Amino acid sequence: MKKKVLVVIDYQRDFVIGSLGFKEAEKLDSIICEKVRKYQDTQVFYTLDTHDEEYLESLEGKSLPIQHCIKGTEGHKVYGNTKSCLDEVRAQPLEKRSFGIHPQELHEQCFDFYEDELESIELVGVVTNICVISNAIVLKTMYPEVKIIVDANACASPDRDLHEKALDVLEGLHVTVINR
Repeated sequence: MKKKVLVVIDYQRDFVIGSLGFKEAEKLDSIICEKVRKYQDTQVFYTLDTHDEEYLESLEGKSLPIQHCIKGTEGHKVYGNTKSCLDEVRAQPLEKRSFGIHPQELHEQCFDFYEDELESIELVGVVTNICVISNAIVLKTMYPEVKIIVDANACASPDRDLHEKALDVLEGLHVTVINR
């Protein structure tokens, strides 16, 4: 039987109520938690945007000069009830240093699946027009014959127009966007 996989993207305190937080992200907590529970009999992963104290010296930090998701801080932790839901299903974390998951790290640390073992990979989380789209593209590139799904109702961006535009781009790349 082929596997269905869920990946929760960067649902961390700094993106919800911290330095880069926004209201729409906070509303996702129960939606993401419910989605995680639906996948409890399969595999669930979650990404953690992860930076160090020198973040502001990085290329990303120079473009987005707001410290966030510094490893070891409260802002780096998963937000709200989603944390307990991820713990309940023994979801596997994956720290990432950039917008998208590094394919080699993804394969070595958790996604050691063969393409023919996967039915679908669904993504939820934040921010739609940055990390969600980046990770959807990485996964579509790694697994071109696997159905990549993004749940529009379980993703958010501080800019609603960019959220919608990102969903348009994803559909153009043959990613299945649901609940739009």
